[in-house]
Amino acid sequence: MALHLDWAGVLTGQPAQWIISGFLTTIWVTVAGSVLATVLTILLLALRLAGGKVGRGAVEAWVSLFRNTPLLVQLLFWYFAAWNVLPQSFRQYVNDDHAFSILPGDVWWLTPEFLSSAWALGLFTAAFLVEEIQAGLHAVPRGQVEAAQSQGFSPLALFRWVLLPQGLQNAWQPVLGQYLNLMKLSSLATGIGLGELTYQTRQIESFNAHALEAFAIGSALYLLLGLVMSVLFNLPRNWRALRRAAEGQHDR
Repeated sequence: MALHLDWAGVLTGQPAQWIISGFLTTIWVTVAGSVLATVLTILLLALRLAGGKVGRGAVEAWVSLFRNTPLLVQLLFWYFAAWNVLPQSFRQYVNDDHAFSILPGDVWWLTPEFLSSAWALGLFTAAFLVEEIQAGLHAVPRGQVEAAQSQGFSPLALFRWVLLPQGLQNAWQPVLGQYLNLMKLSSLATGIGLGELTYQTRQIESFNAHALEAFAIGSALYLLLGLVMSVLFNLPRNWRALRRAAEGQHDR
């Protein structure tokens, strides 16, 4: 028996609006989680490198906690437990309608679901990013460090001009993988009611039973977003490589 797919049941009318809304919500929560993860990673690296034994111990505890507990459990904790201990006035403010909380695409970011999701994704990903970058720093040849020290580099200058650029270069692909993983893990936010892409495809399944078509479109959009993120993250490296190649041609 031939399989008949009814794409109109997904790409038109209300289902199409749900798909667009879910896709845009996935993009925005990925952006928010990535920004938070980046900021936290910088702070954790600074604490590990300059905080002494106490700082290193605090970072190790952070990494161990967030790497060794499931993200879904963390999402449920932040949404159902931690959210309810916040001041009532703050929760009421978040639940009120605010014009500034509407992102392009009619995505509301000042909601308990969005904030809890971005927060959980950022904390979880930062625990992995700090380890990836630390491994990249350890891969910098010792001779590079000794050469910089012999030139009178201060510890800060050594980190800024020698360790960090080469460490990021060494860890670039694993770091990119963590940001892509954050995007994919945003699908778990459906568990706390965030209207991202997975949530909306499941809603279409309940609405008109076009599950196969809905999940096929959802999978294609996740793949598309991952490819776009890969291209954007690799633009600086590709640009530098092209510039070095052009300089080499000019020198010859």
